[in-house]
Amino acid sequence: MEAVAVPGHARLPGGDPAFYRRRILEAMAECIAEVGYANTMVADVVRRARTSKSKFYAEFSDREACLVALLSETNDANLAEVAAAVDPAAPWQTQVRQAVETWFDWAERRRPLTLTWIRDVPALGPSARSLQRVAMERFVELVRTLSDTDELKAIGIQPVPHARAVLLIGGLRELAAHTVEHDRPLAAVTEEAVRSAIALINPAD
Repeated sequence: MEAVAVPGHARLPGGDPAFYRRRILEAMAECIAEVGYANTMVADVVRRARTSKSKFYAEFSDREACLVALLSETNDANLAEVAAAVDPAAPWQTQVRQAVETWFDWAERRRPLTLTWIRDVPALGPSARSLQRVAMERFVELVRTLSDTDELKAIGIQPVPHARAVLLIGGLRELAAHTVEHDRPLAAVTEEAVRSAIALINPAD
């Protein structure tokens, strides 16, 4: 697993207003990697971030709000990495492979956060449930955007319907969750995930 860091941001100087927020989020990610979210307290995050509880509560109302912010930012970075990995000039099956392999590789490299999505988020409050809905919709929209190109239409591939995109993303997430929960590497199921995604995107292929 790679070093824990909140993606999408460079290290900020101490005078930057976002500096402590960044340190706190990175500390939360590191604590989750070591002991899991359930065993991570605000005091642990503050100690690792080398800051104070007052600075923590200036940024987040509680531990759950900090986790939701962390997962929201990492989800945004995940989406960006998947989108960037897809070559629109490649054959469509290759594009599907690029997207799925990038997503599963991302989840593997951030396995502690992947486990947090699976084990902890469902038990949290309304803000976490909202995060789940938003994350799903953003992945669904990414699928629809990537499948809505002139190149694909020219060979008879239509944009993936919303319901099918939900089925695709939900199925891939469940496969990833089942694999991680059974302590298996995601690489062991990536090829099946790619084939299933191809079959769903173009059932006639």
